Amino acid sequence: MSPRRPPALVLDLALAGFALADVWFHVDVEDQPAAAFALLGALALMLRRRLPLTTFVLTLLTALVTDAVVAPMAALYTLSSLNRHRLLLAGCALIYAIIDFLPWPWSSLDATELSQTNNLFHLTYTLATAAAPVFLGQLVQARRELSLRLADIFEAREHERLLTAQSVLAKERAQLAREMHDVVSHQVSLIAVQAGALQVGSRDAETRQAAATIRRLSVQTLEELRHMVSVLRASGSRPTELTPQPSLADLEHLVEASGIEAKLETDLPEELPPTVQRAVYRTVQEALTNVRKHAPGATATVRIDHRNGGLYATVTNTAPTRRAVALPSAHHGLAGLAQRAELLGGSVTSGPTAQGGYELCLELPVERNR
Repeated sequence: MSPRRPPALVLDLALAGFALADVWFHVDVEDQPAAAFALLGALALMLRRRLPLTTFVLTLLTALVTDAVVAPMAALYTLSSLNRHRLLLAGCALIYAIIDFLPWPWSSLDATELSQTNNLFHLTYTLATAAAPVFLGQLVQARRELSLRLADIFEAREHERLLTAQSVLAKERAQLAREMHDVVSHQVSLIAVQAGALQVGSRDAETRQAAATIRRLSVQTLEELRHMVSVLRASGSRPTELTPQPSLADLEHLVEASGIEAKLETDLPEELPPTVQRAVYRTVQEALTNVRKHAPGATATVRIDHRNGGLYATVTNTAPTRRAVALPSAHHGLAGLAQRAELLGGSVTSGPTAQGGYELCLELPVERNR
């Protein structure tokens, strides 16, 4: 991780202070015109980012009448780092070199001295000194542009990677949709048909009621599967709304349609966050499903109340009256409930009761999730 650069204002103040120190060492205070031009050039550096060419012109007066070089060279560097016009930069460097080379006042210039070796060496040195900030500024500008290009390339690659991942995900969803439609939906349809036939052909009232429940749940599951298939197939092409999320208002219907003898007891405020309502609904749904699978013949009690700023949902079932039939399970239900509760700042606890039943309790903070 690269260190953070100081703010631009701090850098400008530091550069202006360095230029003022240069003026202090090279300009005689008693020479008021020279001191005034030198101070003007040093203070003009505060404008170098917004008006680089104007700043350079103002600092030329410093180079003309004094030996201070910090202000004009800093202005020339800033101009070259912000300007792409190379002819203008070459002209500015040449003007600065000429002004720095010629003595002040110009009336003291002796043409015969220009041909001397020392003066030619001085002219070469001055030209090199003027070219150095231009080359350095152009190098910084090229580095800045290269960084921007690299950032654009990185962004383009990230976008391409995202598109590739979305394409792969869309293919997997399409394959999953086909499997759900061809296998799962077909089998659930057969269950519904067989349950309907059993409901019509059976003479036992209890058997007909059980068959009706199986048929109703199969039809409901089939509708949800078809909606999920449509969502998966439409993924990546157009927005598709998911099935409306359940709330506490749907708990009564959930308990009635659970297929077991269950009682619902609630004492809740009128308004609760939607996330809390969904967590309670899914917890009760998972608990009732587990009772139906693992405790045949048991009864359940669902208690939901609000106290001490928290919401408590408890599902307790009695001991089973029949042996449970082994059913396939991924064992992800309770783990998913615990993860959902942790995201909301709550917890899920579960375990057997002293009477041989089972109890699952959800605790959620209400105020935190508003």
